[in-house]
Amino acid sequence: MSRKPKKGYYVKGQFVAEGSELDLELKAEMTGGEPSRTELKKASDELQKLGEALLTLRTDLRERLDLPEKLVIALADLKKITNFEGRRRQMQFVGKLMRNLEPETQQAIRDALEEQRGGSAQQTLALHMAEKWRDDLIASDDKVQEWITAHPGTDSQQLRALVRQARKDGTLTQDQISKGEAPRKGRAYREIFQLVREQMEASEDE
Repeated sequence: MSRKPKKGYYVKGQFVAEGSELDLELKAEMTGGEPSRTELKKASDELQKLGEALLTLRTDLRERLDLPEKLVIALADLKKITNFEGRRRQMQFVGKLMRNLEPETQQAIRDALEEQRGGSAQQTLALHMAEKWRDDLIASDDKVQEWITAHPGTDSQQLRALVRQARKDGTLTQDQISKGEAPRKGRAYREIFQLVREQMEASEDE
């Protein structure tokens, strides 16, 4: 999945994100003036939010960043604080530590968060695809054959047996229909989904 391009520019081979403190400093040098208080506040708030977002970052991605120990401890403390005022003060401290990071590290954090968001989107798409295949398999024998042809590693006898059971579980009597009852989704329904997910993941690893 292609990443959404970030807004910014390069200076001497270094990427400068728009709105970052480095961006404001460079613009101030170009204009011969100091960045406005509004611009500084905006950059400070952005880094503070970036620091808070680090709490949601997967462990493997966070370890890859090699963050300063002081920031790692501050984030761990922030996670424990539930008091509103205490959390607000700790967030300000995290923001201060974030501003002290090298621009390259700040950008690496943005990249890691973007990578995680991209992975989450792909995972959600894969789940939706598996759900659609499950429903299609239960609804149509043609889809069962199409799946087996596309995924020869599938145990075809097991799949057909699960599909038959799922269809049986989902059959309603006229009385149940008149009462507005929904089709029952038993174990076979869930096992078809699991089988589909496993085969899709196996195909991705090949």
